Amino acid sequence: MKYAFIRAHCDEFSVRAMCRVLRVHFSGFYAWLNEPLSRRAQEDARQTELIRQAWIDSGKVYGYRKLADDLRDQGERISENRVARLASLAGIAAQVGYKRRPGRYGGKPVVVAENRLEQQFHASQPDQVWVTDITYIKTHEGWLYLCVIIDLFSRRVVGWSAQSRMTTDLALQALLMAVWRRKPESRVTVHSDQGSQFASREWQTFLRQHNLEPSMSRRGNCHDNAVAESFFQLLKRERIRRRTYPTRADARRDVFEHIELFYNPKRKHTNNGMLSPVDFEIRQHKINQAGV
Repeated sequence: MKYAFIRAHCDEFSVRAMCRVLRVHFSGFYAWLNEPLSRRAQEDARQTELIRQAWIDSGKVYGYRKLADDLRDQGERISENRVARLASLAGIAAQVGYKRRPGRYGGKPVVVAENRLEQQFHASQPDQVWVTDITYIKTHEGWLYLCVIIDLFSRRVVGWSAQSRMTTDLALQALLMAVWRRKPESRVTVHSDQGSQFASREWQTFLRQHNLEPSMSRRGNCHDNAVAESFFQLLKRERIRRRTYPTRADARRDVFEHIELFYNPKRKHTNNGMLSPVDFEIRQHKINQAGV
């Protein structure tokens, strides 16, 4: 496998330098290069290309567990350990995390709802509990603020809004999209932090008018809204921090592509049994139909 590594990276580094670092003789490498690949080596090369393609299709963000699941979906018989080994040799790795920008907390909000969620981040059916939060995206024009509404059942983003100002309207537009898309038939708990957008009179009025029940995290406790926090970490790690946005419109288009074309329909979630939010909801719908 050392020879295979040298061959894969010969366009980047000197062959002699790699042989020296890996403690193999360069004449042995060239002799190996002129010999036909063994059946095992051919299989390694074939599956490495499948792993690389699955990694590229994920936006270069999947780790070896999700890549192994992707290959098994394609009918490959392959273990997670083998995927990890081949991916490592090919330089394929998941994106790593980032440091969260420290926040500031103002005075006590006028309206503080009960924390009905209490860090119970699972729902048995769609549209039982939605969580919401706001983050910021840097562009050359200035900040673009993004608010999302996430269904805890499938982790699907059911509503979102991106605007140049972090106002109550930003949050209301995201919630309006969620209500319009989902049209919930029963009462939905909507969990947020104690930000001014969620404590405003307009937000509280909208909740009452649409049969939505407010819930709020404890002051300054990000763990009370961990699902929304996790989504933003993934968004920034897998998308935003890998791009430069000249305008807010560019950033908004990229957010649309990530949420609507990748995250909701394609991105695998451990919480969903390695299904995307859309596929998980489709499976649940089929189960419900079969039980009728």
